[in-house]
Amino acid sequence: MVVVAVADVVAGPGVGFLPLVSLGPAFAGLVGGWRRTASIGVAALLLCVGLGLYDGLFEERRGFTAMASVAGVTGAGVVAAVMRSRREAELASVRSIAEVAQRVLLRPVPRSAGRLQAAVSYTSAVAAARIGGDLYEVVASPHGIRVIVGDVQGKGLAAVETAAVVLGAFREAAHDEPDLVGLGERLERSVARELEGERFVTAVLAEFGSEREVVFLNHGHPAPMVVRAEGGVDFLQPPSYALPLGLGVHGVEGPKPYRVDFAPGDQLLLYTDGVTEARDPQGSFYPLGDRAGLLKEPDAQRALETLRADLVRHAAGPLHDDAAMLLLRYHGHATGQCSPVE
Repeated sequence: MVVVAVADVVAGPGVGFLPLVSLGPAFAGLVGGWRRTASIGVAALLLCVGLGLYDGLFEERRGFTAMASVAGVTGAGVVAAVMRSRREAELASVRSIAEVAQRVLLRPVPRSAGRLQAAVSYTSAVAAARIGGDLYEVVASPHGIRVIVGDVQGKGLAAVETAAVVLGAFREAAHDEPDLVGLGERLERSVARELEGERFVTAVLAEFGSEREVVFLNHGHPAPMVVRAEGGVDFLQPPSYALPLGLGVHGVEGPKPYRVDFAPGDQLLLYTDGVTEARDPQGSFYPLGDRAGLLKEPDAQRALETLRADLVRHAAGPLHDDAAMLLLRYHGHATGQCSPVE
């Protein structure tokens, strides 16, 4: 409005920039509240009167037409500002509810679980979303520390719904089932009962008992990575591959549990395929094994965030799939004085 007024005064009465004053309340209606829009509209009308008198436009209809234009645009801007404010309030309410639902579904993993310390990183492929089709949980049960990391087929709300089914079944069964095979069978029944069609979930289950070892049950999921205390990296492949949860058919043998040594100083990384299948602009996959050295940070969460930042840099943009990572260590990893076996 100031620019229009200056231009009108400099150009003189014969040019007629007066109708452009209505741009003030028009833009105000796009970005401000209705009170601000109305006040700018009043200012625009006063400016319109001043410029109209300066230009001598009220001796003809042009001055009154310009004032009517400013008044009309101001009224429309006020209505638009009111409607936008209501939509923003509704969106804020929906986001608040969604954030609560997200915290319930993927609640924060405890930083300490028995002899272990844990850290988690989750990157959703859906813009502005905090959860998607990947899932994780750590449960301290009477049978040991039990962990799940999984990947639901598909994306969006349907994948979130499936993740909720799996996590709900795992949180209950982790306390009830005495062995990992029974826990896997319980999850299979729950998923088969709730899911329809050919939807499925890849998942890896892990159990940390009283010995310095970890037991795995792999339902078609990428092999966990263990970083040894001396710096070696192993991908813990199962003895035989099994179908994902939800595709189990009567009479088909399920996955076999397998045990792996997990000593103080070792680190275990469970992840989803959104990590290893992230591509750089040249189409190369993320070399997770080569990046294991990034986990040397004493604090587990900072170490995992360093790895996540490297993953995002490798992709050079938004990830095309959800990427979840769960890092597990013994307490005292940073000092080398790990807690004794309980």
